[in-house]
Amino acid sequence: MNKDQLLSRRRALLAGAAVLGAAGAAGTVQLLTGDAGPPVRSSAPSPSPPSSPPAPAAGAQANRAARRPSAYRLQPIAGYGPAHGTPARTLVRHEPFLRMSGRGRTMVLTFDDGPDPRYTPDILRILKAHDVRAMFFVCGEMVAEADNKDMLRRMSDEGHVVGNHTWSHPLLTELSRSAIRSQMERTSDVIREAYGERPGWFRAPYGAWNRATFQIGAELGMEPLAWTVDTLDWTTPGVRTIKRRVIKGAAPGVVVLGHDAGGDRSQSVKALRDYLPRLLDAGYHLTVPRRQLT
Repeated sequence: MNKDQLLSRRRALLAGAAVLGAAGAAGTVQLLTGDAGPPVRSSAPSPSPPSSPPAPAAGAQANRAARRPSAYRLQPIAGYGPAHGTPARTLVRHEPFLRMSGRGRTMVLTFDDGPDPRYTPDILRILKAHDVRAMFFVCGEMVAEADNKDMLRRMSDEGHVVGNHTWSHPLLTELSRSAIRSQMERTSDVIREAYGERPGWFRAPYGAWNRATFQIGAELGMEPLAWTVDTLDWTTPGVRTIKRRVIKGAAPGVVVLGHDAGGDRSQSVKALRDYLPRLLDAGYHLTVPRRQLT
């Protein structure tokens, strides 16, 4: 998807996003504490539970190796780890999670639309330099391109969480249920092939959600995650502006939205290089969530 298409679609969705925000206002307090509203049971049959408990969503390769516990800033947010025994079925949410609950000054960094060989490796290098994990919501068609699967393997090795951002970044609310399922299922399949496990989180392109996206996501075993702070880096507002938005929006439980693909993301890379050490120096724990079992 080129930049012009991305700009026009995002602008077209601003009015719809405002309506969605108003409609979801009643659930805001619950979302702020990590509860995505009263769940609705999926009408589809629940998938058979795995024979053994799933590894935490912190990288399949990393989970296979017995490693010494990482520094505090690498620890997944409290309350989102898997319970002992068989995991509960994924519930259908009415709204996406907007932020995460946890102990202390925890935050989550997320990057959408990749992987992109021009920018994703730089972001991974910066995160590694500071011993920080993040979430990458990837598009299936980007993963499927030559050599891009290697970046997901690296994400797995370095403990990052990979989420589903559909195959080709369409506006899901304009698609049929079968088309939505295809977009999400194909992406989960290619993520599993490259990352080592199927994703436990998904994010709707443009932040455009409807009941079908929540239902199908749940049927595929994924929880919906939105964001708290939008850097608007896709508008290329300048490194200082991106940095200021993150620093100003920093707070416990905040989920930051950035991008590592979909256009020129050099500003996003430079801004991350500046704001990440500042957040850490301010005492924030940049971490990743695990699946919430309810």
